[in-house]
Order: sequence, then structure tokens, then C-alpha cells
Amino acid sequence: MLKLNYSGSTLLEAGCDEAGRGCLAGPVFAAAVILPPDFHHPLLNDSKQVTPANRELLRTYIEDHAIAYAVASASVEEIDRENILNASFLAMHRAIAQLNPIPQLILVDGNRFKAYAGIPHQCFVKGDSQYAAIAAASILAKTYRDEYMKQIHQQYPYYNWQKNKGYPTLQHRRAIEKSGLSPYHRKSFCTHFLQLSISFQP
Repeated sequence: MLKLNYSGSTLLEAGCDEAGRGCLAGPVFAAAVILPPDFHHPLLNDSKQVTPANRELLRTYIEDHAIAYAVASASVEEIDRENILNASFLAMHRAIAQLNPIPQLILVDGNRFKAYAGIPHQCFVKGDSQYAAIAAASILAKTYRDEYMKQIHQQYPYYNWQKNKGYPTLQHRRAIEKSGLSPYHRKSFCTHFLQLSISFQP
């Protein structure tokens, strides 16, 4: 059973999570969500435990019933420049900055977070399977990122991003070996994992 709050309903809490941290291509997305105290949906869980169809149902339900929500991203260029951890924090900060009202406590999935605007925060390993607001954020971050990867798949279909979403599947890695890197690939990731030229060959 997911917990609805950490502070005992004494503070306005926002759950925060990211999607796409381990990918070879595409931005990292993050979402921040403030849920009402009576929020409930029987399918809500860590996005990795929810089918794609149910994630879309949950996305609509969360957007219709949340007190506030926001989704943001950090670009491939920012990932290469700042590293993926700092880029993930940047995407989370951008999402939190859009929330209205401003949360009084941030619940973050993971074991690290960079403080934002003096707002207290708590980190939880596997927090998306513990707290409803974090689970809701994981659903939004995942669905928005998947939607983005399907869009850019149209430009570079041979990487099959509509299926692998930028993760290093065998087919994705073989496509890179054959065609090189696209502008959407994370050069710092690909050169490390694949040791390939960073030039794109159409």
C-alpha cells in the first residue's frame, strides 16, 4: 500500500522522480506532483511495474486529480556537460519550480538530491514503490519521456526508439555501430559504453 504522505499531513508535499537516466539517447525527464490527501487509484505504482496502457490511464487520472503537477527535462547537451546525476537534479528542479502552490517538503526517489530553493527534502530508495506522490511523478516522467522518444523516432527510425526508448538494447547498439550517433545521442554515454566515433553518419 502506497503511503499518501511522509509528514503526517502537516506539510504540503511534492513527490519527485526522473525517467531516462540510463539511456544512450534522449533527454532525462523529471516530474513533480502534489496529490490531495484523499488521492487513490488501484493501479498506481512504480512506473516500471505498470503496463504501458495503464501508465497512460494513470497519467490522465493524475493530471485530472493532482493539486499540482509539472514535467521538465534536461537536454542531451546538459547531460554531456553536467553529467547525468546533475542533469537529473536540474530536470527535477525545473519541474518543482513550476508547481503552484509551492511545496513545503519534497519527497525524492533515490538516495541523493541537490537542495532546491531552501525547501526541505527527503530521499527514499525505491520511493516510487513507497509514496503515492513519488509513484505519480514516476508515471508522468515516464509517459512524457516515452512520448518524446516516439516523436524523435520519426526522424531516426533505424535506432527504433519507439520501442527501446533510448536504452542500450542490442538492436540499438548495433544500429549505432552501423550508422554512428545521431544529434540525440549522449556522447559521454556512447563513447564510454560503445567506444565509437561521435560523428553522425546518415
